[in-house]
Amino acid sequence: MADHRSCPRWQVNWRGQLKLEGSPEHACCDLRDINFKGVGVCLDEKLPVDTSVKLHLCLSQDCKFELEAWVAWHKHIEGRHMHGLYFTKIKDSDKESIHQFIQGYFKEQMRQKLREGISQTITPKPIGWFGVPPAAEGGEKMAEDRRIFERFPVTFPLRYLDLRQNREGGAKTADISAKGVSFVSNEELPPQTSLEIWIEIPDKGEPLYTRGEVVWSAPQGVNEYRVGVNLEKADLMGLSRVLRGM
Repeated sequence: MADHRSCPRWQVNWRGQLKLEGSPEHACCDLRDINFKGVGVCLDEKLPVDTSVKLHLCLSQDCKFELEAWVAWHKHIEGRHMHGLYFTKIKDSDKESIHQFIQGYFKEQMRQKLREGISQTITPKPIGWFGVPPAAEGGEKMAEDRRIFERFPVTFPLRYLDLRQNREGGAKTADISAKGVSFVSNEELPPQTSLEIWIEIPDKGEPLYTRGEVVWSAPQGVNEYRVGVNLEKADLMGLSRVLRGM
């Protein structure tokens, strides 16, 4: 997927320092992986899941920055607390600092990612929001969404209600982000179709409910259509449920 090629996840296993807003001092943390959109970090204390936090992260003497993140998930590992932090506010200059950090300390890994990216260009793939070429999406706002909201490939059962024709349908998700969902259906849904959506997440909870509008629909195989939906609003809590259900 394009986002993962342009924004790879670096496996770093690195000791850094982290300071939460309101904390008196920095605490040691172990970073498992990082990219421009999030970080997997292990701490002595547990952070509350499905909450927003402000923090100062120090990876090295030359790589220090402040950001805002969403605590998407938590796991208890060997007496410590592993968290998945999803960046909700990060400066472009801080992204460059992360790039320089990887280039300086993990040069061979960066070269390997570059080689993988080059090999993937042999088979061209569409790039953009939910696999649609940027020219088909249009608008500065949607370009901003592509930078902020990373897609995650998941396959969950989905039900939708076409509000235009008051007709229900079933599908399976293909990928999902906090601001959109792509799914495969046996019927074509024209752009600007308003939908109510229920996603079955295997966490023994109620289906995840959301609303959105179809932005594109394209044939995929026999009697199958890939549909991209822009959600009415970003749902970080819903995304957290998805990530924990993967």
